[in-house]
Amino acid sequence: MGLLTKAAAVVVPIGLVVGGIAYGVSRHSASSDSTLGQCTTKVDGLTVVLTAEQARNASLISAISIRRGMPAHAATIALATALQESKLYNLRGGDRDSLGLFQQRHSQGWGTRQQILDPVHATNAFYDALARVPGYETLPVTVAAQRVQRSGYPSAYAVYESDARALASALTGYSPAAFSCHLSAATGTPAPAAQRAVRLRRALAPAFGATAVSVASGSHLDLAAANRTRGWALASYVVSHASALGVSGVSYDGRSWTAGSDRGWQSGGQRSGATGSAADVVVD
Repeated sequence: MGLLTKAAAVVVPIGLVVGGIAYGVSRHSASSDSTLGQCTTKVDGLTVVLTAEQARNASLISAISIRRGMPAHAATIALATALQESKLYNLRGGDRDSLGLFQQRHSQGWGTRQQILDPVHATNAFYDALARVPGYETLPVTVAAQRVQRSGYPSAYAVYESDARALASALTGYSPAAFSCHLSAATGTPAPAAQRAVRLRRALAPAFGATAVSVASGSHLDLAAANRTRGWALASYVVSHASALGVSGVSYDGRSWTAGSDRGWQSGGQRSGATGSAADVVVD
């Protein structure tokens, strides 16, 4: 998908445009920065632009695949499905009793209405079903998605395969520094570091499971990462949730991202020897 054509309008999500332009970024008034509120993924020459809400859901779907020990291909399948079914929005309605990110139905055993509208439950329910598909790890995205969803339009998932693959690669950490958001800079006095650490730990738990978050010098927060891929997955997740968490910046692997900037990841991030080890994701 390409970048959104800029236009003057109130802040509302735009609809799907198949075959070219972005399918869900926010438009802002002419006096504002037209990229504010957008999250961008760039992998192998493909650019995918999402709203901040879509990006939060995409990062959650990808992180849960990591927590469950599933391959990045599982995240690609889930993301392609959610793009087709809801455009990565947690919809409160749909065809008949369809709901949520994957348009799952209470009448088909996906859970209660409340459960289906919980993105964590919905995503885990999707992966539960995917895990029961024999050989899903090597199946084409469309085939695997259809065996889970049993859609009346199975070929529709193919439209989103390239975008889903790029998002999965970036958000699971296999494409470093490929995902970033242009978000408003945090305002006001930040909460004490210990409180921010608790908030961040709680925010990461549904996605990644228990994650070590410690307070370092300068009131930075350190997130321990077992390896570089996991580190970039954590860093991307925190960026996608930065506004809700009051995060002003993230540093990892010699690069840094800053809220309020539209420049993405820049060279010069936190390195070993200052606030944490080289394997730590540093959050401000």
